[in-house]
Amino acid sequence: MFLDEVEIQVEAGRGGDGCMSFRREKFVPRGGPDGGDGGNGGSVILLAEEGVDSLAALSHRKQWKAKNGQPGQGSQCHGRSADDLVIRVPPGTVVHDAQRNFVLKDMAAGDQLVVAQGGRGGNGNLRFKTATHRAPREHTPGGPGESRIIRLELKVIADVGLVGKPNAGKSTLLSRLSRARPEIASYPFTTKHPNLGRVQIDFDRSLVMADIPGLIEGAHAGAGLGHEFLRHIQRAGILIHLVEPEPMDQTDPLTNYQAIRDELRQYDEELGRRPEIVAVTKADLPSAAETRERLAETIDGPVLLISAVTGEGLNELVGIIAKKLDEQRTPAW
Repeated sequence: MFLDEVEIQVEAGRGGDGCMSFRREKFVPRGGPDGGDGGNGGSVILLAEEGVDSLAALSHRKQWKAKNGQPGQGSQCHGRSADDLVIRVPPGTVVHDAQRNFVLKDMAAGDQLVVAQGGRGGNGNLRFKTATHRAPREHTPGGPGESRIIRLELKVIADVGLVGKPNAGKSTLLSRLSRARPEIASYPFTTKHPNLGRVQIDFDRSLVMADIPGLIEGAHAGAGLGHEFLRHIQRAGILIHLVEPEPMDQTDPLTNYQAIRDELRQYDEELGRRPEIVAVTKADLPSAAETRERLAETIDGPVLLISAVTGEGLNELVGIIAKKLDEQRTPAW
């Protein structure tokens, strides 16, 4: 199951109490204090790990608590510190403090974030011994662990994002270019969550392509599942805008194209400036060539004609994607 947002409570472990003890052994007069310190409580740590692609593992457990530190003992024995509780999340997870409503960290692969610090262990009475204070009875309890409610929001990281109206052919194109097997059907909104696929460019180069569920008018304001879908597009370096020549709802392809562009700009101005490749899908339909010509007269840039079924134009599409990615990664100096 793909899950891209979850709220959990995390609580670190409490520190162990310090011990008050005095050495009591035969033939050892004035043994003095020997109470050990308590161990530190375990912290709760988020780890962004490659291979984790969803927050589904966290959805069935709302409370995550690390273990407490062990108390100190006599004979100068310190309590054992508890192990940290590590929660693995996908790269691209944005961590929010749900109570204070601010972002703690945007997690990249390999990043670690302590979201709840374990309590410090208390001091045993051995710590308070001085030259003039030889029999201290002072000892301190362990400190409490931090507790907070965090909201985890996953934004898919991809080199290329497929956008367009529902049923524009995004899932079919992803399945043709990669080994991904998204659900494909003839009705709108078949894709309910982003699908990722790795597209091989040549022998030693590949890219990650994301099939973003279809957008509708008003998506920027949350219509349908607009916000859930649009946030994933923010991480795509290049957008491939697929235009269906004969929409099922009989709408105009150019109007649909402009509607999606408007939704992207209204959600995030930067998305309106993101590099875009426009392609008319289903090239085998009679109206595809006409739609391509109309789009070419409207927008500034080339418009491709492709078919994920017959393979027409797919090599040209991958070549243009590779060129644009190279331009993005080449330093401007």
